[in-house]
Formats: sequence, structure tokens, C-alpha cells
Amino acid sequence: MAQKPGGTSGRGQRDLKVKVKTARGRKLSSTLWLQRQLNDPYVKRAQAEGYRGRAAFKISELDDRYGFLVPGARVVDLGCAPGGWCQVAVKRVNALGEQADKPIGRILGIDLQEVEPIAGTEIHVLDFMEDDADAKVKDWLGGKADVVMSDMAASASGHKQTDHLRIIALCEAAAYLAFDVLEQGGTFVAKVLAGGAEGELQKLLKQKFTKVANVKPAASRTDSSEKFVIATGFRG
Repeated sequence: MAQKPGGTSGRGQRDLKVKVKTARGRKLSSTLWLQRQLNDPYVKRAQAEGYRGRAAFKISELDDRYGFLVPGARVVDLGCAPGGWCQVAVKRVNALGEQADKPIGRILGIDLQEVEPIAGTEIHVLDFMEDDADAKVKDWLGGKADVVMSDMAASASGHKQTDHLRIIALCEAAAYLAFDVLEQGGTFVAKVLAGGAEGELQKLLKQKFTKVANVKPAASRTDSSEKFVIATGFRG
């Protein structure tokens, strides 16, 4: 029997939810967020399995489907904080060399802020939009990357269309960096928000990659408009 997130089948068990009262001085939106976190099975599973966030299961599902995090792969994670995607990649590309019979991969985490160290990951504080960011990335990697991935999102403004445009612009910037640092045949993975402005991004990626797909992983909340674009077979 397939198990639900959290490690139980759910059979014969009541769905017990944690309710949070709104404390004095705390906004209702903050209370609802906290309540959602406490009842999210992926949050609980991430805590149990040692991941830094529920997003780890999104990249796991995407890789299970498309198989881009292979042993020996060189991976760049843009906006890597808090580090869940790096944690997943370390195991799958064999960055720690734990699979003696397989090639050892490399993980390069990039973020604007300091990130707590992750075994098997080289982390740098860098604005990837800087003019020489691509040169720095290739220098740190000792060559080009096989995968560029991004779970970045622009700061929310509270205006749905504005937030959509911001994240599309951020994803396009990440894509242009990927064009500069990817090996031929490489993969680009990034989060976007559905909202109508992603057509130009899709057109751009289809020019540069042999296949482009859009996926909403099971770990992505149903009430969220986020989805992930997977572009494989970089033309170089």
C-alpha cells in the first residue's frame, strides 16, 4: 500500500489537526500560516528526515521523473537558502563519494545571504545577476555545469499579478545565467507562478533546449499557483 507523507497509510486513523489561536498582537494571516505549517505532512516529513524544508520533496519528485541529478553531475543551485534542494542533490549526484562505484558530483550553492554549511556542498554569497557571475560560477566549478536549478521567489507584494511578473523576471534572469554556464545537453529547473506572463519565457527556453515541460509536484501546495519548468537537452 502506498504511504501518505509522514510515513503512515492513514487507514483506521483520524485526521487530527492542530488549531492555533490568534494571539494578541499577531495578525490572522500569521496565525493561519502557522496552523498550515503545523498540519502540513511534508513539513513534518522534512523534520523527520532531516531536510531543511518541505521544498526538498519538490526537487526529489522532479528528479524522480526527469532524472537530471545523476552521479557525477555538476549542479548549481541559485538562491539555495535554506538548503533543502542541495541536501537532496548531494545524495543523488554522489557529492560525498558514498557510492564507491559511481562518479562523484559537485554541488555549488549560490545565495545573497550566508547559508548554514551543508556537507558535500560548496556555498558562496553572490548576486547571480552581477556581470561576472557566470565566470565566477565556472571558476568555482572548474568548468561548466550539468544542471542549473532555482527555487527562488521574489519578495511578495500582496498583489498577485505583480508577484507573478517579478518571479517570471527572476526566472528569466536565472535562465540567462544557465545559458552561460551549462554544458551542452544540460538541464534547467526553475520555479514560476502561473499567471499569463510566462509565454515569453517558454518561447525562450524552447529555442535553447530540446524539451520543455511544466510540472506541479505533489509536494507543492494545492492552493499555490507555483509550478516548475523543466528544460532538458541544452543546445549549447
